[in-house]
Amino acid sequence: MADSGYLRYVALGDSQTEGVGDGDELGGLRGWADRLAQRIARDSPGLLYANLAVRGRLAGQVRAEQLAPALALEPDLATVVAGVNDVLRPRFDADEVAGHLEAMFAALTARGARVATLTFPDIGRIAPLARPLAPRVLALNARIREAARRHGVLVADFSPHPAVTDPRLWSPDRLHAGPEGHALIAAAVAHALALPDSDDGWTRPLPPGEATRSGLRAVGAELRWATTFLGPWIVRRARGRSSGDGRRPKRPALLPVTVSAEDI
Repeated sequence: MADSGYLRYVALGDSQTEGVGDGDELGGLRGWADRLAQRIARDSPGLLYANLAVRGRLAGQVRAEQLAPALALEPDLATVVAGVNDVLRPRFDADEVAGHLEAMFAALTARGARVATLTFPDIGRIAPLARPLAPRVLALNARIREAARRHGVLVADFSPHPAVTDPRLWSPDRLHAGPEGHALIAAAVAHALALPDSDDGWTRPLPPGEATRSGLRAVGAELRWATTFLGPWIVRRARGRSSGDGRRPKRPALLPVTVSAEDI
């Protein structure tokens, strides 16, 4: 890293880092990592950025497929975010998942990169049908913090802040952040990195909005979500398929970052 800021930023991860929920396949996905890169580029105009993330990837797959290419790019900044897809699988081992994350933390920091990661919000507060998964999320978050501490990795700690489960931050599938959610994640990581003009505003609740659904409306909303999103997801898993089958990273090479006036 030069005195003026970061020179090479590489993002590793799954669908959240790829940017699913922020944009579309026709117009292109943006996502929190792209937003973070643009924020860094405001103060480091020479920043080069690569995004190796692919949707549907488990933590072990992120390690197997993305770590070596990331190291080859010699980043001075890397973000590593994975594990939610593991939490959703019938078989889940928090120690195994955290082991893959820690291996990536260790390899990247050993090469001199500054590394940042996230903890995950209680997905049961976003999708009530997912409440049984809450203990898994808590277990994984605890291990992420421990591994990060051992390797000097910065953590944007989402778990303690109820604001991050506001449904307005999430896309209709409740598994991916929407545009406002991706902006919030970028702000959280910027704060963890102590970037200029960053602060803890991302932890504060959004202004009051539409009242929360209750009674039959809430039940109906859950049934629609289960039919529209949960059912197809279960079918893919039963068939051994993933949303990321056949996909490649959207930005595998280090490229300059364009910052428009509206991004400043």
